[in-house]
Amino acid sequence: MLGIIGGSGLYSLEGLKIAKEYDIDTPFGKPSSTIIEGIYEGKNILFLSRHGIGHKYLPHEVNYRANIFALKKCGARRIVGISAAGSLRKSLKPGDLALAEQYFDHTRGKRDYSFFGNGIAAHVSTAHPACPALSKDITTAANRLNMPLHTGKAYGCVEGPRLGTRTESFFLRDAAKCDLVGMTNVPEVFLAREAQMAYCTICLVTDYDCWMDDPAQHVSVEKFFEVYGGAIEKAKALLGELLKSPFTDTPDDIRHSLKMSILTPDEAMSVEQKEWMTVLRA
Repeated sequence: MLGIIGGSGLYSLEGLKIAKEYDIDTPFGKPSSTIIEGIYEGKNILFLSRHGIGHKYLPHEVNYRANIFALKKCGARRIVGISAAGSLRKSLKPGDLALAEQYFDHTRGKRDYSFFGNGIAAHVSTAHPACPALSKDITTAANRLNMPLHTGKAYGCVEGPRLGTRTESFFLRDAAKCDLVGMTNVPEVFLAREAQMAYCTICLVTDYDCWMDDPAQHVSVEKFFEVYGGAIEKAKALLGELLKSPFTDTPDDIRHSLKMSILTPDEAMSVEQKEWMTVLRA
């Protein structure tokens, strides 16, 4: 099943026929919101609001571990994250959609980055963090709609909640070679890999961050809302088209990413650890 994580401004999906609602706890706390299972464009999906209904949580306050774990436990095996992002390239214009392929972590250590630790040692490869099969399915859907979609982009994740300085913007663009900047996709993408789930981000470009010389082009909350509504509608159309065709199989190195990554033997784990590890391994 596909899990959709809605970002800023996407707290529900119009047209989603709700079948179940999951208000669950996880070993890592509560998810940001109730998980909705329903029918969208004829397919069963799961939907979760990343920031909570009414946008309660700042990026560093989101319980990313609980969100990913809960989606996996409810049956998701693929995740599409919808996120607002600033552009670090002239070619990525406000209102455009872009697909992230690489991620650069420029956060500050306030977030829980891994399911592992506290007695379980594991090191999962994230050299290629986005799922190539799911990326291809999304690109194919965009092509069927004749919808422009930038692909193969690098996303720099900053801590927030403040908007960045120009020096930070230049660093991400020139030194880290990022194309997009946002606040939420790390550690979400890496936790999805630890949970053996395909993951991709559809970025909704809302602004040019603050690297341009013209201050009128710099990011602001006002500019965000000017652009975001139209981009959200594009993203919804793309999700609908994506669900019209079967998904490509997730590569084995993602679907079985824990097979050679866990160093701690099962007999050294507690009963509780074995229980939640069963969910990640499913």
